[in-house]
Amino acid sequence: MANSDNLQPLVSANLSALAFERLEQAIMTGELKPGERLSETTLAKRYGISRGPLREAIGRLEGRNLVERVANQGARVISLQNDQLIDLMVIRESLEGMACRLAATRIKPAELKKLQRMLEQHAEDEAVISGRGYFQGGGDLDFHYRIVRASGNDRLVQMLDEELYSLLRLYRQRLSTRPGRPAQALEEHRRVLAALEARDPDAAEAAMRAHIQSSRASLERHMADSASATGEAAVEVA
Repeated sequence: MANSDNLQPLVSANLSALAFERLEQAIMTGELKPGERLSETTLAKRYGISRGPLREAIGRLEGRNLVERVANQGARVISLQNDQLIDLMVIRESLEGMACRLAATRIKPAELKKLQRMLEQHAEDEAVISGRGYFQGGGDLDFHYRIVRASGNDRLVQMLDEELYSLLRLYRQRLSTRPGRPAQALEEHRRVLAALEARDPDAAEAAMRAHIQSSRASLERHMADSASATGEAAVEVA
């Protein structure tokens, strides 16, 4: 009986984790759009699970700031305004600049080699070569995340990974498809890596800040283009 009781929470946790992964992917790819209401009944049927694990998954997404609760509407996918996105970019520049400064003196040689190989693979990626986009996965598949982790500051990793990166990924891939941006971003990554290899904290922070400033400029141009195309001054970006 004791063994049976111990198995049930594990099964529930696995279902919740699976639902979380699928919902997060659906949000990131735009299958679930910004502002879209999350119907527990509909989603439970779609994924073939009960509403309990699904509710836990939605709660985790809320903790990641990808879902918000709205009075009389329930849970819905987060929808950010232009000024909110710009605010996030300003915060990201400061935090990642700091992380890169710390990483310049703390990153291990083996991790530098992994970053080198990562950028070599990015340079050979067909999407980057063709200018179609610069797509990165989450966690260890992301150039930025690896540098933040190499900073050795656990609180900084938590602030960026759990509080900012999920939100930022909502639009990072979309912006990476702007003409000329893939090659530009790759070159900026190379400058960051060169500063890390030189163990130069000042240069590393400056290179990372310049990279994110360039990304923010791309975001602002995207906003201006969207506003011009729709005739609206404020455009929500997915």
